[in-house]
Amino acid sequence: MSAMDEIYQKYAQTVYKYLMSRTHDMNLSEELTQETFFQAVRSIGKYDGSCHITTWLCAIASNVLQTYRRKHPPEAGLTELDHTDVSVSDTFMQTEERVSLLKKLHALQEPYREVMYLRIFCDLSFNEIGEIYGKSENWARVTYYRGREKLRKDVENDA
Repeated sequence: MSAMDEIYQKYAQTVYKYLMSRTHDMNLSEELTQETFFQAVRSIGKYDGSCHITTWLCAIASNVLQTYRRKHPPEAGLTELDHTDVSVSDTFMQTEERVSLLKKLHALQEPYREVMYLRIFCDLSFNEIGEIYGKSENWARVTYYRGREKLRKDVENDA
């Protein structure tokens, strides 16, 4: 097994979860995960080991997602749910609070939103998040906690 195969086996799920948290689309997240690893293979020579491999991969995934969004802007109009699929409706009702919280998280301004995504869904350390942004570990920690406080206030205001 090659080194890239091992990296893929170990980190593909983390990259997928990160992209899924950003896109909320399983198929798109899978496609972008594949593109992320394709880009990683192409630029493996640039990886100098100065940061954790997950930091490097999530940074690539973020760039891949930004490129995708530039090439595929959101379409106007709303997508309707298929009301014949009872399991989707049931699942939606069971996770309504979680979806509401994720919507509030998604509505946060940058860099709070991205820092919280990296911390919660990619399970990155504050040091790794700081590396991604070219900032300090303390900056990442403060940004995360400020974002969390904004989120908490939004939830309290809705209650």
